Amino acid sequence: MTEFNDLSLQPIPPTPAIRRTRIAAVALLLALVVLLVAWELWLAPVRPGGSWLALKALPLCLPLAGLLKNRMYTYRWLSLMVWIYFCEGAVRAWSDRAPSSYYALLEAILCVALFVACAMHIRLRFKAARQFFAATLAQAEADAGTQVASAGTSATTPAASQQA
Repeated sequence: MTEFNDLSLQPIPPTPAIRRTRIAAVALLLALVVLLVAWELWLAPVRPGGSWLALKALPLCLPLAGLLKNRMYTYRWLSLMVWIYFCEGAVRAWSDRAPSSYYALLEAILCVALFVACAMHIRLRFKAARQFFAATLAQAEADAGTQVASAGTSATTPAASQQA
């Protein structure tokens, strides 16, 4: 039993799909940050010369470290936090004039894509963990069965020789 516990501390090897969703999540988050800053400072600011509204991108910089460190918790709360930005993009897509409405629509699209990337990453990692631990448990049970069988044959051999 202690062998299984030691094996469970090993990191789960990432699959190519997990790597792709991680890269997509990081790229989409960076694209969202760049869009928000550029939108409010240069592309279509609320006031000429830029506005303090560009600071709304700062909270999105916090999960970047967690995504780069591949922390599952960060993917979970980012998938919830991104809906705040989606709401802002949806409201401004309908209320602002062009070109600001186009940037708002792009923000909403990036938010949905980021949510999908985070959700897929979480789902794929849980699936990989289940498969990894099922294989590890099956291997541990097979090893334990082999040890019991080898111990059982050595224990029955002297008893059988005494009866003969």
